[in-house]
Amino acid sequence: MQEKSERVHATGARDGSHPPEDGRPALQFWYEFASTYSYLTAMRIETRAQDLGVRIVWRPFLLGPIFKKQGWETSPFNLHPAKGLYMWRDVERQCERYGLPFTTPVPFPQHSLLAARIAFTGRDQPWIGAFTRAVFLAEFGQGLDISEEALMADLLLEAGAPAKQVLAEAYEHGAKSGLRAAVTEAEDLGIFGAPSFILPDGELYWGDDRLEMALEATLRAS
Repeated sequence: MQEKSERVHATGARDGSHPPEDGRPALQFWYEFASTYSYLTAMRIETRAQDLGVRIVWRPFLLGPIFKKQGWETSPFNLHPAKGLYMWRDVERQCERYGLPFTTPVPFPQHSLLAARIAFTGRDQPWIGAFTRAVFLAEFGQGLDISEEALMADLLLEAGAPAKQVLAEAYEHGAKSGLRAAVTEAEDLGIFGAPSFILPDGELYWGDDRLEMALEATLRAS
């Protein structure tokens, strides 16, 4: 594993955090760490939301169980080669546009269970945005294996989280059952891919290219 000084550090949000309820309209951000387009959104959503006065509710979940119910054992980008080739080039173009590093992780999709459990455990903590960005940068910016516990511990520390405590909680029954419940909730909300956004009125927006629309609609709904 690379030393911390060699990794790209997570940036993209201003300093400071907000309590779970602070009077701002809230937009739920549903993301999967193995998702390429979730990477694009995660790296810019907090800054865009702060600019508009919207509070982000971080909702990490897993797409694998949802895909399996459709008979897919892997990403649809692997099942449909032409679609996959387009996706990789499209993400590369978008990363150039946003000024983000990009590399294709191997394997794809990455095994994201541990990262998702950690994020679920810390979903309401001040460090959740920094940790989420750090995981995506490690995966899609440097091609690191996000299933490695040592890497997760380093990223937690860099995000200002109590790594030992959070990792212990991520292996507990509460995190495991809670993440399963999040997948069920995502299905109930009609979510079929990531990134997805749920407005206060339950309206669903899907895809990185719908981020600004979802934020603006959240403001209108409030």
